[in-house]
Amino acid sequence: MKKALTAWLFTAAIVAPVHAADRTVVHAGHLLDVDSGRMLTDQAVTLADGKVVAVQPWSADAAKGARVLDWSAWTVVPGLMDMHTHISEEAETADIAAPLKISPAQQAFIGAMNARKTLQAGFTTVRDVGVYRGFADIALRDAINAGEIPGPRMFVAGAYITAPGGGGEITGLPAGTVVPPAFRQGVSKGVDDVRKHVDFILDHGADQIKVIATGAVLANGTEPGKPEFTEAEIHAAVVEAARRGKFVAAHAHGAEGIKRAIRAGVRSIEHGSLIDDEGIALLKQHGTWLVADIYDGDYIEEIGTRDHWSPEILRKNKDTTLAQREGFRKAVKTGVHLAFGTDAGVYPHGQNARQFAYMVRYGMTPLQAIRSATIDAARLLGKQKELGSIAPGKAADLVAVGCDPLHDVDCLRQIRGVIKAGTPVSLDR
Repeated sequence: MKKALTAWLFTAAIVAPVHAADRTVVHAGHLLDVDSGRMLTDQAVTLADGKVVAVQPWSADAAKGARVLDWSAWTVVPGLMDMHTHISEEAETADIAAPLKISPAQQAFIGAMNARKTLQAGFTTVRDVGVYRGFADIALRDAINAGEIPGPRMFVAGAYITAPGGGGEITGLPAGTVVPPAFRQGVSKGVDDVRKHVDFILDHGADQIKVIATGAVLANGTEPGKPEFTEAEIHAAVVEAARRGKFVAAHAHGAEGIKRAIRAGVRSIEHGSLIDDEGIALLKQHGTWLVADIYDGDYIEEIGTRDHWSPEILRKNKDTTLAQREGFRKAVKTGVHLAFGTDAGVYPHGQNARQFAYMVRYGMTPLQAIRSATIDAARLLGKQKELGSIAPGKAADLVAVGCDPLHDVDCLRQIRGVIKAGTPVSLDR
């Protein structure tokens, strides 16, 4: 049975999606109900037309007349969700001009490769929060949605709303370097400029807006602790996006920039590295989400040192890594809204699940960490009725792992099977 299952999974890329009249029943040895926090045993999950139809104890009757997928040896969790990715771009390198050296065609292939790796790692949904070459993420999302390439469900930002020379620009380039307009789609100065560029980005099909509220660790010549937009400018982005039913995510490392963004009404704070107690209290008061990439600092330190990244970047990484983790620990204790986000694209794509162990190390229980990447991530997106748990009516996104993640959350790196919208995913093994 297991050999037949393996062959089916590995050739799933050429298997037609489940039709509305067909049913697949997944026999789950254990199933994590993230809504209740309970681990269920020996369950039958019925899938049809890309949705979960029923979850019930396993029996011959439950599987009668259906195609059966035997995951009885494994633990099944909802499709994982990463709320801070950059799938259209390669992993960070020492070459600060690298994004300018990649053609649009090359970027399309890079995005397709990264999307497949992300999906195979068990992440069936991502919130992709910006690209240097504007709208490359929109093209990738649309190709995935059309079934042209495999990849996670994507909610994309299109381009960065950033100050001139700020954390969303390609900075530190040799004198005389010309940055093409495609890389500066959201560069804004002043309230009116922000509004104009928010509309421009949404007109091109973005699902959300990303504002760079402070300097960045990985942008030469900017400081993470320094605000780069006024509260009024950030509020203008929030109001304009809300007028069209969209949220704003704010890249914000520094304490003052974080507080400006929260007061301005953003949906989420990304990174939050230098957050202070007042900022944490404001997160709680306003119901603002924190998406903190607390794994990245170790990767940057190790690979950046080995590969001779800019001394400025390595210094800023040291200035923010431990502070970010301590702020995260305080945020967990305070009970603020926390969603899983890794900044995939800083490190190689497909390694997203490495962060779960860090989140547990810095204050979360395994269940809290898993919820942050499932039902809580769905709430951040405003999609909790459609995504985030294995329940009737929701998208049939399921992941099988080789052990119990409530006892060892790092086992979420041991992917045994993935289903997105009812279709098994090839794991290329």
